[in-house]
Amino acid sequence: MPLRRLEVRRGKGDAFPPGVRKMVEDYEIQEMIHRDVYVGDKHVGVVVGERFHPRDEFVKSLRIKVEGEVASEFMRKPADLAPLAKELVHSIRPDGGIKLSKSMRELQRRWRNTVRIQEDLYAPDELLDRAVLDNDGMDIGNVVELIKIKRTYKGLLVKPHFMVRARHGLPETIAVPCGQLAKTTSRLDEVILKCTFSRLITLPSYMKLNFEDYEEE
Repeated sequence: MPLRRLEVRRGKGDAFPPGVRKMVEDYEIQEMIHRDVYVGDKHVGVVVGERFHPRDEFVKSLRIKVEGEVASEFMRKPADLAPLAKELVHSIRPDGGIKLSKSMRELQRRWRNTVRIQEDLYAPDELLDRAVLDNDGMDIGNVVELIKIKRTYKGLLVKPHFMVRARHGLPETIAVPCGQLAKTTSRLDEVILKCTFSRLITLPSYMKLNFEDYEEE
């Protein structure tokens, strides 16, 4: 399988090692892993990989391990791993680090527009089209959209597989609360729930997202 290539924008002031006019528009992800990421002289973190998905529109972000001080200062709640939009990559520094084109405030804004799963943050493009499984391994369906309420993502809109819909009498799509997401799997591109599906559809958080007239007792 050919390696996915990362498009890196060039602009005025791009810095390269002396005497080397290396073009940076096509860096393979393997060449980006373990590179330090900087905004100006501020060390933001280190690239650790990207999502595994065959379609580029669902792989718009790199995964970075964020510096502890940066996470404490620029996140609502510090996270270990976070997304870095590929469109923010500006150039490669002389020391091999990655220079970003935006400020820390822009990173902060984007990190607020994420979903927290365990202690990590995920951008919308990293969750769309993922398979959703319950904690017994039942394959429920795939994420088709994210649900935002008052500027915060509250759920994943999932299209259940036909057999799941038929068995449980479900509509075309259901909303899965973000609070019920336990973890992700990288190679298999899955989101795993904290509970069984039978339990999920009885939870107040599920009922509130899926039924407009639901009122907690």
